[in-house]
Amino acid sequence: MLGFRNITRVNKNMVISRTPLNNSPHFSTKNFDNSRLPDNSVKPRQVKLLSTGKYLPKNQVTAQQLGQQLGIEAAWIEKKSGVKVRHFVQDETASQMGAMAATMALEAAGLALSDIDCIVCTSSVPEQSIPCTAALVQKQLGGESSGIPAFDINSTCLSFVVGLDTLSYLVDAGRYSRVLLVATEIALAVDWKDRETSTLFGDGAAAAIIGKTDPQEGSKIICSRQETYSQGADLSECLAGGNRYHPREYSDNIDRFLFKMQGRAIYRLASKILPGFLERLLQPAGLTLADIDLVIPHQASLMAMGLIRKGLNIPQEKWMVIAPNHGNTIAASIPMTLHEAIQQDKIHRGDRILLLGTSAGFSVGGIVLEY
Repeated sequence: MLGFRNITRVNKNMVISRTPLNNSPHFSTKNFDNSRLPDNSVKPRQVKLLSTGKYLPKNQVTAQQLGQQLGIEAAWIEKKSGVKVRHFVQDETASQMGAMAATMALEAAGLALSDIDCIVCTSSVPEQSIPCTAALVQKQLGGESSGIPAFDINSTCLSFVVGLDTLSYLVDAGRYSRVLLVATEIALAVDWKDRETSTLFGDGAAAAIIGKTDPQEGSKIICSRQETYSQGADLSECLAGGNRYHPREYSDNIDRFLFKMQGRAIYRLASKILPGFLERLLQPAGLTLADIDLVIPHQASLMAMGLIRKGLNIPQEKWMVIAPNHGNTIAASIPMTLHEAIQQDKIHRGDRILLLGTSAGFSVGGIVLEY
């Protein structure tokens, strides 16, 4: 497997293209005019992370318990996924979990639901096709008649990062005063025959509230960026569930309704894009990785996360990991890790935090904020 340490720099005028070689996915670079990409604005947004919250389902499952169900050795699961404990829903729904995490965030900020003027759900998979999950979270919070606008933003595993980025502009502009962001995930469509993928995941929810920074405070969003390379769109996908295939086809084509991921190919693509992406994210703001106090990465495969960290030369003490006792909670993983970093006193007001991840598409995204 190709490691980051074999890559010194990705040329800023190169992108990655996918070409077949011996029936395996490989990637090569080709020239691309980066001037066609939108420039990353480096004007700081006076937006503050007010509070966070988290909810884990009642059903806690160890690697040993999961191994017994799947006929796999627990040691194999722990080695391949790095996950020793994860949580699966017992009788909770996504909107119920989201409301529980949101309630914790509201209590931490000393706010009531009436103090929120926008609710955004940033999950990869909705609770149901219609209506949006944010509306269901609002209902679970007892806000049925509140009139608070509620809508979803979906960029799969990067949904929270994209939601935070998008809504921060609206808060900074004064459109909203306080926004509740909720990411709630149930890994329902996992293909349990795919051992390497299925053993990564766990369920759960996280929430965050953002508001305008007070004039005397230094909290802000410094810079952000997202890039999408759709030649990797088929590396992580669930074909059905939208309008491509009719639900009546489920019984005859169950595989179309299950999540499929080519983990090793995703790692190879990420390993080529991320070094250059980070330069394009940080350099316009006059920053380097040395200026970052803590990195909050998407909690994907622990093995891949370790290779990424080493390849980017990020010290282990600056790399926040919760996957061993949470699993990959998809779009909830970044805000959940952020919540844990705050609870464990890993970050303090004034620290520079990098939220960093990848998602289906194939996309990479990041935000640097001063907490």
